[in-house]
Amino acid sequence: MLEHVPRWLGAAMKGMRAGADKLAIVQPALGGRFDAIELMSPAFAADGRLPPRFTADGAGVSPPLVWGNVPEGTARLALLVEDPDAPAPTPLVHAVIWGLPPDERRLAEGAIVADGKGGGDGRDVGRNSLFGEGWLPPDPPTGHGEHRYAFQLFALDRDVPDPTATPRRSAMVKAMAGHVLAAGLLIGTYSRGEEARPRAAAGAALRPA
Repeated sequence: MLEHVPRWLGAAMKGMRAGADKLAIVQPALGGRFDAIELMSPAFAADGRLPPRFTADGAGVSPPLVWGNVPEGTARLALLVEDPDAPAPTPLVHAVIWGLPPDERRLAEGAIVADGKGGGDGRDVGRNSLFGEGWLPPDPPTGHGEHRYAFQLFALDRDVPDPTATPRRSAMVKAMAGHVLAAGLLIGTYSRGEEARPRAAAGAALRPA
């Protein structure tokens, strides 16, 4: 969709960005300081550029993710992917997954797809910013500069209420408030119409202490 925005308009909007301070992982309602989960992808390095395969310029499938141990007492995991550099008042939501089993340690490539009202094990794929279920491929405007895609994984305690069916970001954050035991953050980047630049610790300031 945004690949059709002309370069001059994308460049004119460079200063319009939602802001990293609006990402879910740094919201005070979630507690702010919690243990860290090691989150990574075999497809791209931390703070590295996403391969086009996972964007609107390629197949548009979700990237594979793997993560380390979670705290004792974790009842479920939740994943939220946001773009804080979108030219919008709030970060663009690219994926929501609620209710992953606590012993799960990976998501395969292409795993974030529409699933209706979810599976029998309690997991559910929620709605992205275009109101669809599943993975919304990165699609930054040409000339707008580098966009960061924040993959945020949350370990939740045993008292977490379920959000609505096919949850959206707001329902998910509300349900997680006060129930986050640990969180992981992985930043991937993507841009159009300019060369990718090296980024030093793009997500360092956002990572849980």
